[in-house]
Amino acid sequence: MKTTVIFPKYSKKELPEKFKKDDNRFPEDYVEYFINKYTKKGDIVLDIFAGLGTTLFVAEKMDRIPFGIEIVEERYQFIKKNLKNEANIIHGDALKLLEYDIPKCDFCFGSPPFMGKNDPENPFTAYQEEGSYQQYIKDFQKIFSQLKEVMKPNSIIAVDVANLKNERGEVTTLAWDVGKSISEVLHFLGEIVIIWEGRESETVNGRSEPWRVEGTWGYGYDHNYCLLYQNK
Repeated sequence: MKTTVIFPKYSKKELPEKFKKDDNRFPEDYVEYFINKYTKKGDIVLDIFAGLGTTLFVAEKMDRIPFGIEIVEERYQFIKKNLKNEANIIHGDALKLLEYDIPKCDFCFGSPPFMGKNDPENPFTAYQEEGSYQQYIKDFQKIFSQLKEVMKPNSIIAVDVANLKNERGEVTTLAWDVGKSISEVLHFLGEIVIIWEGRESETVNGRSEPWRVEGTWGYGYDHNYCLLYQNK
């Protein structure tokens, strides 16, 4: 298994103005890489943290069947409006996954809402209620225990996550804490380091090369982790 992959850090799909301020999408090329690797045409691809729908749109474009859950009403409506399989996006809560009519899925790819260790709001309530980092990490087991029931045997689950660094230099080991929590319910295959490159280029030693991102994407690092699990 290749353990590092480089992707340009930008999204191709244009967003309505109201979403641009909080555009935290991962690139379409990133999703396409893993869908190509772990699925075939006609497979069901699930994203339980659908966000602005990148996984679902890419899956649909690649002739897979998309299913997703999104807790924020505006984002759910945006996905529904732009997804051909509009009935396959659910306005709901990942903590209540088994309450929804989702078929057995072949592959799951998504990124949970992030939380710093000192943040007061619970990401799993769309940051609308108070919470604690300790409970947030425990909730991953609740969510992924249910996901285990939705996924086909031996299917792959890919989780995009990053460690966080705030403006004071405080680090939250989010990727490692999430990885350990989910490993309690799913078989951990390992991590792939996702290295982000900028869209523009610069001249280095007389030649044009893509520039590497240096902490410009909000989390203090130029990379994410794709944690891979199998439903054994």
